[in-house]
Amino acid sequence: MKEDADSWKIFLVWLKERGLDGVKLVVGDKCLGMCNAVAEVFPEAKYQRCTVHFYRNVFSVVPQNKMREVTRMLKAIHAQESKEAARKKAKDVVDQLKAMRLKEAAKKVEDGIEETLTYMDFPSQHWLKIRTNNVIERMNREIRRRTRVVGTFPDGKSALMLVCARLRYVSGKEWGSKRYLCMKYLTESNFDIA
Repeated sequence: MKEDADSWKIFLVWLKERGLDGVKLVVGDKCLGMCNAVAEVFPEAKYQRCTVHFYRNVFSVVPQNKMREVTRMLKAIHAQESKEAARKKAKDVVDQLKAMRLKEAAKKVEDGIEETLTYMDFPSQHWLKIRTNNVIERMNREIRRRTRVVGTFPDGKSALMLVCARLRYVSGKEWGSKRYLCMKYLTESNFDIA
């Protein structure tokens, strides 16, 4: 599947037509096609860039011998207890990166940090679960692993059947029955993401 805005828009409209509403947050990996489609189909939803993908993007311009230090610096931003504290820490990190002569990394942090802090607009009990899209990626890895074992499929329907069988298996096991987020935190009167 192409990841352009039209493909994402078709998919999101299909979800909306099937009854998906009240979308408050979309977590993604900065796929511009998805970002544009989400803004069009669910304009009330906020966008959270996956922190793991953000780190990888910064690491792409960091030398190997500086990786551990930069990792620690980036994680310190997202370990803050408030959005304002995280913004302040990000500014300090940008200054440190510039002092380390990592100007490209500093620019990536400066330009992208705000969209990685959206999760802080939601209840703190949810922060660890909504700041990354790794749960979906883990499932995608499992599906890729299963389809590689088979190798080739006679048609698209047989591939779809295997994927659906795997998803059905997962949803029927313990992982599928665990509650991912406690929604009572979103409905409490003191929480408002407007």
